[in-house]
This record gives sequence, structure tokens and C-alpha cells, in this order.
Amino acid sequence: MAKSVTGGTDVFAPGHIGELTQVIPPELVDAVLDETGAREHRLRSLPSRVGVYLVLALGLFEHLGTGLVWGKLTSGLDARTPHPSEKALRDLRRRVGVAPLKRLFDVLAGPLAQPSTPGVRYRRWRTVAFDGCGSLNVPDHERNRSWLGRTQRRHGPAGYPRLMLMTLCETGTRGLIAAVFGSASKGETDYAHDLVGHLTTDMLLLADRAFDSNELLADITAQGAEFLIRATSTRRPPVLALLPDGSYLTRIGGLRLRVIEAEIRSRTADSGDFGGTYRLLTTLKDHRTDPADHLVRLYHERWEIEITYLALRHTLLKGRVLRSKDPVGLSQEMWGLLTLYQALRSVMVTAVETMPGCDPDRAGFTVALEAARDTIVSLVGTTAAAGPGSRPDLVGYIGAHVLRALLPKRRMRLSARIVKCGTSRYAVWNRDGRPRDSTRITAIEITVHPPTLPSAQDLSPTLSGRWGQVCQILAANANQAMHTRDIAQRLGLATTGHRLKGFTAQLCYWARNGRLIRTAPNTYKITLPDTLTPPPKP
Repeated sequence: MAKSVTGGTDVFAPGHIGELTQVIPPELVDAVLDETGAREHRLRSLPSRVGVYLVLALGLFEHLGTGLVWGKLTSGLDARTPHPSEKALRDLRRRVGVAPLKRLFDVLAGPLAQPSTPGVRYRRWRTVAFDGCGSLNVPDHERNRSWLGRTQRRHGPAGYPRLMLMTLCETGTRGLIAAVFGSASKGETDYAHDLVGHLTTDMLLLADRAFDSNELLADITAQGAEFLIRATSTRRPPVLALLPDGSYLTRIGGLRLRVIEAEIRSRTADSGDFGGTYRLLTTLKDHRTDPADHLVRLYHERWEIEITYLALRHTLLKGRVLRSKDPVGLSQEMWGLLTLYQALRSVMVTAVETMPGCDPDRAGFTVALEAARDTIVSLVGTTAAAGPGSRPDLVGYIGAHVLRALLPKRRMRLSARIVKCGTSRYAVWNRDGRPRDSTRITAIEITVHPPTLPSAQDLSPTLSGRWGQVCQILAANANQAMHTRDIAQRLGLATTGHRLKGFTAQLCYWARNGRLIRTAPNTYKITLPDTLTPPPKP
């Protein structure tokens, strides 16, 4: 952070972004331009390096036009800098293109915290999360609609096309590890597959119930990462073994996983009682090192990615529509915003880590953003003010403002999830009657519900014939799955030949009709007692 940028008397001095130039130095920008082939081929008054910094500055001052942003960049310089027109600045953006900004984000993206930083790890794993943000509005231009389409709402098409942003985030610092964006028609699950390759063996992924597909779970496991993902309510995972803490082992899509079914109740200061039931899937199968209630509490960290989108959507953009009217400009603008966001988070984390025991949650993004805007005009952190032999300043102007205005420690609160928009599906969505204002939580109760296993006494006496006999055998061994040969042997049937093939076909038919659960090839478990009714004849 002690690296400084000279150039107060250079005609090309607008190639800066205030104190954030220490995170994104000119040498890095030049290297990225050379790598992507975007460097200018002749001497220009507006070189490509200046274009990259201009795109980043546009993200800092999203409420200003390009000409006014250029005035911010040059206001603190004493050199005779050029005064280009809006068209010249627009041509500069086109000449730079998308590739340098995307490559710059790839260089800066990644975990920000040290292993010892509070709040960033669960045991030996760094907690990360991915989720989508589909509320980024773009200009209603024909070229944007041809790429993104038009979002359909209850009362007709939305006023603006929308961009879907999907990120992989470090929950402890809200730093970005990877990002993709595009049309919302592709869907969050498809975008999630593009991010799975950025997971590593030291990461624990937290995700919502939209990401519990068998294929995605297999891809995450193939990367060597652990996961804790909420499952949809329609899943009926088989119970392979009960664990002492109330969770159980199961098998889904060839993966041996652990399931935690728990009810979470939050009690508020005004005597309110709110909650719901969660079903979590995880690869952490040892109940002794990872108790069920600990994992249920850990799942709450997933919501940190929503604060990431709050900073991007409402603090940086102030809820405004993006600038660009064509897909290339939108892509460049988005990669610039993501790069700027990551640079700000990097400065914030570096500052907080100078205070031992301080959680990065307490760093205010708005404070850092306003301080970064100040340095654009004042050139704080961009001139060679430090003399030889001076000690490096790890905090700087932005970090000092962040440390002086640290947020209080996280308070437990809840409120209704309601959007003040008549066409929003959340406009009246408050089924559990949560308070509209933020209310303090006084207690959280977590109750793990073990599954109810069927027994032989639970079976209806009306079950008879082959189906009734199979039910009796499987219910008596409800804590484990049974192979077709074992069931046939209990029934006194032949364990080889045509008789076994016919019996196997009958078990497959019952499994297809939901009477049995197939846990592996030719291996079955019985369903819950309320489903044990005589099946239709094939």
C-alpha cells in the first residue's frame, strides 16, 4: 500500500483513481493492456491506460456524466491536461474494450482475509457463498433488449431489461472470488456451474435451496470443496443411518451426504415468535466435530452475500440504471464496477486487519466509498509524498476513515421482507407476520428433528400378499437399506434365475410409484408409514 504514483505535471496524469491507484497501479494496468492487446499503437493524448482508469472512475461517480467524471479526475492536477469532448471519451472506452477490465478483475478477485482474521473461517475451511442478483436495470435500448430480452412481470413487461449477476463471495469479508453475468433467461443454476471451477479444497460453500440439484452437488464435490446447502421441501432423502444429534446420513445422486432437519424460532423484544423449518445437505458427516446445531447457525452466514449486492446495487449505483446502451459497453461497465468493488474491499480488509481481533463486518462500505471519492479530487495517496526510508502506511486515507467510523458489533434483528413496489412479488409477502421495522431478537431456538422411521407395528393390518411381506421385512430393518437378494432370501425365493429377475422388476415398479426408495442399484428402503398403502397392480 506504500506504492505511490508520480505524475502531477504529466499530461497523462488523469491515469489515476485516487488512493485506489495503490491497489491498481499503472504497471498493472499496462501489463493487462499488453496481455489483452489493447495498448495504443501510437502516441495519443488519451492513451489506453487513461481509458481504463476512466471506466473505473465512472463506477465511483455513477450519478455523473462522463464529462463531469473527467473533470473530477483532472481537477487536482497542475498539468495542462486535455479537455476532450463526450464523443472523444466515448471513443476512448470503445478503443479500450472489455478484455482489459475483465482481466483486471481476474487479477484482483480472490479471498482477501488472512487465515487468522476473525469471522472468515469455520474450522479449517474458508466460508464462501454464491447467489444471483437479477435487479440490475440497463437502458431500454434495442441492442440491450436483443441480448437480455424483456423481463415479464405480473402486469406486463418490466420498464427496463435486467442483467443477471452471479458471484462467488467470501462471506467473512464480502470480497469477490469470481463473477459471471448475462441474460436472466439462463437461470441461476446454470451460472452456478460456471463458478464451481473457482472452488478449492479449503472452502466450505453455503448456498440456498435453488442450488441443490444432483448435478451441481456432484460438481462441487468433484472440486474437493465442502458444502452446506439448503434443500428444497420436495426432496425425500432416504435415511441410511441415524446420528446421535438428530441428523442422518443419506445418499443423493451417488453422493453420501448428511441431512439436518431443524426448526428455527426467533423471539423478539416485543414478544414476537417467528421461524421456519430448514433441511440442510452437507458433506460434513461427522456429528462429533460438526454438531447439527453448529451447522444450522453457520448457515446464516450465507446471507452475507446479500450485503455484497446491497453495496453494489444501492451504494455504488444508488439504484440507478447502468449507463451503456449496447452489450459491449454493459460488459465493460460491469467488469469495471466489480473491479472497483473488489479494490475497495481490499483496502477495507487491510485496514481492519491492523486492529487485532476486529471483524471485517465492522468496516463500512459507504465510508470507504466516500473517502475514495475524496481522493480522486485531492490526489491523496497518488503523489510521491513519502520520503526515502519512510515506513509503509497500510491504512492510508481510506483506511483511516474506515477505522474512525467502525460499525458496532453485529446485532440480531429481523424485519419483514417487503419491497415498496406494486408489481413486486414481495410487495405483500409477509406470511409469518414479521414486523415491518427492524426488531431486536432476544433469543434463537434451534430444534433438530430426527426422522421418524417406520416399524413393523406401524404397518396396516390390511397389507397382504407379496407387498405386505416386503413391507414387514423392510420395516423391521428400517435403519438400513436391503439388497434385492437379501429380501428374496427372507421371502424364501430363489436368489438366482428368472424368479429373481421377476422379483427385481416388481421392486423397481414399486419404487417408480413412490412405494419404495431406491438408494443404490438393487437396494431399497421403505418409505414413511403414511405412504404404505397397497400399490396398484402392474
